[in-house]
Amino acid sequence: MTGFENDNFLRACWRKETEYTPVWFMRQAGRYLESYQKVRAKHDVLTICKTPELSAKITTDAVSELGVDAGILFADIMLPLEGIGVKLKLVDGVGPVIERPIENQKQIERLSGFSPQEHVPYVLDAVRLIKHQLREKVPLIGFSGAPFTLASYLIEGSPSREFTRTKKMMYDQPELWNQVLSKLSRIVTSYLLAQVKAGVDAVMLFDSWSGCLSPADYRDFVLPYNQEILADLSGRNLPRILFGVGTAGILKEMREAGSDAFGVDWRLPIDNAWAVLGEAAIQGNLDPATLLASDKLIEQRAEDILGRVGGKPGHIFNLGHGVLPETKPEKARRLVQFVQQSTRNRR
Repeated sequence: MTGFENDNFLRACWRKETEYTPVWFMRQAGRYLESYQKVRAKHDVLTICKTPELSAKITTDAVSELGVDAGILFADIMLPLEGIGVKLKLVDGVGPVIERPIENQKQIERLSGFSPQEHVPYVLDAVRLIKHQLREKVPLIGFSGAPFTLASYLIEGSPSREFTRTKKMMYDQPELWNQVLSKLSRIVTSYLLAQVKAGVDAVMLFDSWSGCLSPADYRDFVLPYNQEILADLSGRNLPRILFGVGTAGILKEMREAGSDAFGVDWRLPIDNAWAVLGEAAIQGNLDPATLLASDKLIEQRAEDILGRVGGKPGHIFNLGHGVLPETKPEKARRLVQFVQQSTRNRR
C-alpha cells in the first residue's frame, strides 16, 4: 500500500486490515521524556519550534523511544498566528497568552496575508528534516489548530474554561465572528497544504475546545469552516483526522465535517462513539491519567477499549488527550507494547 516499513497507522486511517492496532500519543514528544527535558533546559518552546533541528530531534526521539506507529510534528498550534505578528507568550503550565486579545474589526484585518513559506518556513524545514530522519520507517502527522480553537485563544487572551468572550462574540457579533473564522480558515488551509507539500503523510485538525459548544452552536458557528478546510485537503490520498475534547454531545455534528478519522476522548465508550461517527476511522480513547496508574490497571483499561472495538478495521489507539507531564516514559512504552502485541496475537 505504501513505501513505509510500518504503514499500520495509514492503513487504519483508511479502515484497512493491519498487522496489529497502531498506537501513537498526542503530545508524545513532550515534557515527560528526558530527551525533551534536556533540550528544554537550554531553549524555550518557541525557540525549539523555530529551530528545525531541535523540532526534528524531539519528534524523532519520541518515535524511537516509545516504539509508536507514527510521529507527529513537534510544533505549537499558535505558530501561524505568531508568524503574522500576533504577540503571544507560551507560558509553562498555562499555554498561549495573547498580549492584545481580539475585540474589534481593525484587529481582525491584521490577520490577513499569511504565507507559510514567509511566516513559518521553519515548520516546513522541520517537516522535511523529520521525513529524512525517519527514513520511511513510520508516517509523519502534520497538524494545525482548527479555526474555533485558534479563535478562542485570540479572543479570550489565554486558555479558558467557560469561553465567555468567545461565545459573546458568536452571539452578539455574528458578522465579526464570521470574519474571524473565515480568515482563520484560510490560514489553516494554507498552513496544512504547505505541510503536505513539505512531506507530511497525514494531517490532524485540533479543534480541542469545540466540546464547550452545544450541537446547534457547533453546527451554526463552527462546522462550515471545518468542512471547508477538510474539503480543501481531500483527494490527496492523505488521511485527515479531526479531534476535539469533550465532544460526546456533538459527535453527530462533527461527523458532517467530512474527516477520514475522528479522535475522541474517554468520556464516551469508544464503541458508542464509533456508532455515531459511522463510516470513518476512530482514534482513542484512553484517559491520559490512566498512565499514572499501575501497569495492571493500564492494561485493563486498554483491554476494555480493544474489546469494545472487537478487531474492527479502522481503530488507531491513542489517549483521549495529550500525555500528562507527570507520566513515566516506561508506562507509555509498556502501553504501546501491550496494544501492539495483544492485538497482533488476535489477527
